[in-house]
Amino acid sequence: MLRGDLASETPEGVLADAARLRSVARLRLGPGGDPAFDRIAVLVERLVDAPVAVVTVLSRDQQHLPGQVGLPEPIAGERLMPLSHSFSRHVVESGAAIVVPDVRDDPRLRDNLAIHDLGVVAFAGVPLTDSDGLVLGTLAVMDREHRVWTRSEIALLTDLGEVCSSELRLRIAREVADEERRAAESAHGQLALLGELTGALAATMDIDEALHRLGGMVAGRLADWCFITLADQSGAIRHVSAAHHDPAHAGTTKRLAELAHEQRLDVRSLIRSAQGTGRPVRHNESGAELLRERFAAAQLAGLADRLGFDSFMIVPITSPVTFRMLGAVLLVNGPGRAPFTDAEQSTAAEVGRRAGMAVDNTRVFGRQRHVAEVLQHSMLPELPEVDGIDLHGRYLPAQDGASVGGDWYDAFTQPDGSLMLAVGDVSGHDIEAAATMGQMRNLIRGDAYGRDDAPGPLLSQLDRALHGLRVPGAATAVLARLIRDQDDYLVSFANAGHPPPVLLRPGGEVEIWWEDPEPLLGLLPRAQRTTHHRRVPAGSTLLLYTDGLVEHPAHLIDDGIDHVLAVLRGNAALPPEELCDLLIDAVPRRADDIAFLIVGLR
Repeated sequence: MLRGDLASETPEGVLADAARLRSVARLRLGPGGDPAFDRIAVLVERLVDAPVAVVTVLSRDQQHLPGQVGLPEPIAGERLMPLSHSFSRHVVESGAAIVVPDVRDDPRLRDNLAIHDLGVVAFAGVPLTDSDGLVLGTLAVMDREHRVWTRSEIALLTDLGEVCSSELRLRIAREVADEERRAAESAHGQLALLGELTGALAATMDIDEALHRLGGMVAGRLADWCFITLADQSGAIRHVSAAHHDPAHAGTTKRLAELAHEQRLDVRSLIRSAQGTGRPVRHNESGAELLRERFAAAQLAGLADRLGFDSFMIVPITSPVTFRMLGAVLLVNGPGRAPFTDAEQSTAAEVGRRAGMAVDNTRVFGRQRHVAEVLQHSMLPELPEVDGIDLHGRYLPAQDGASVGGDWYDAFTQPDGSLMLAVGDVSGHDIEAAATMGQMRNLIRGDAYGRDDAPGPLLSQLDRALHGLRVPGAATAVLARLIRDQDDYLVSFANAGHPPPVLLRPGGEVEIWWEDPEPLLGLLPRAQRTTHHRRVPAGSTLLLYTDGLVEHPAHLIDDGIDHVLAVLRGNAALPPEELCDLLIDAVPRRADDIAFLIVGLR
């Protein structure tokens, strides 16, 4: 049993910060665990090889454990821990990572009751933050003996901490969206507009496109026309657009937006107009004169008058998480439309908040995508330099998501001078797929290095290793061995359910190495996999790739392969680096991750 009450004395300072507690409350942490955070904890425990890994979130008087592995009961079941046993509170209070080989020697931590009750000796934790940078908790590992944490372990913990933070931010944003939706349900007309607006904003992660859609929906339903602007922290224009309900004015609104950007309209004045209340501010004709003067200073008054300028309302675009003013929507009515009503003002407030949510979600999406790409690229190898061979590898994430993928490529030289090549794709698009990919790549390297076995038997042995070691997941892969033989190259390869290799010959002809399909890796072990052999002349180029290069939801994979063949055909004289660019340019939109190797044989 733990010593000390579960509800410790209320702490002061950072843990009691109102904005931080508001974000924690929006996470709606239940009494049990969270499958997503449990998976991250298990992944950290495996990769760092620590007996305890936890995802923590700290409220005012206790520590929640949405993700954990290695903790004893009743903590593991209740997912709660008193602050008297929390090392993570020091990470939250300091706002920085804490890495300690022995907590008994650290003045901050040596009195923690977890040392006696849980046997904790070594601790490493990184902060988890919300969209405003407030620290909500930690991703941490603990050991029961003295341990010097390595730089790579801390780097991995930091990268996965960013993934955890992104998940927390998305959940907070979703909860805020739910709060806003519930508030809007009181008025049917308001709900109809806001429901359509939410769908339009959620359909894209391009903030410029999202705000263009917002303008098109608001113009005519809340006002005759609208002018939308976002500013960065310095006050400079980040986005500007305009829309009118009458298509005949499309050219005028486009020119208004262009000139506002070119003339660097002082958008801060628009934002300040509503900053005092944080709600839309209505203006009658006299107020319109003041705004017309601001437009005149940027040489925009003539265009605004052409669109009609009688009354207007400034709607703040506000972050639903940080409540920071991000921009403004200017709703304008001409002389033929009645002044804005209270109901329209309420609806406009919701429009501004939902626009702010779209801006925040785009920012979170961008951060999460960046972390995913960094983590994926960190798992890809540095290609060796081999005399007579030009090796080029590319990895490109899917454009429609932010998850870490399982695509990889690899190449390494053998002691006998041969070159091993591998390209594979683990099923799934999440952190677990990336972890499985790393295990498979390392198993291939460890098993194949220094052995002269053909690729088929090597993949058969990999099947047995994956099954025996209980590595989760399945994958497609091509494994090839390449060696010089006088003026030619000998290529032997095995294919486990993967798209076939492609060869560009010196004369520009292209051939595809179709063979009878064999099962994916990681399913039932296969007694014997087939090795195929080719003799390739110098001056050829070999392409190994994952299915993201050739698959498209609306087309057969054969069509995609034919498209790749058409791109390569006749381009034997191009260097491999330029062929890489041609292949990437030939994929109009990446619905899946892409990894490929181009091997130029001189």
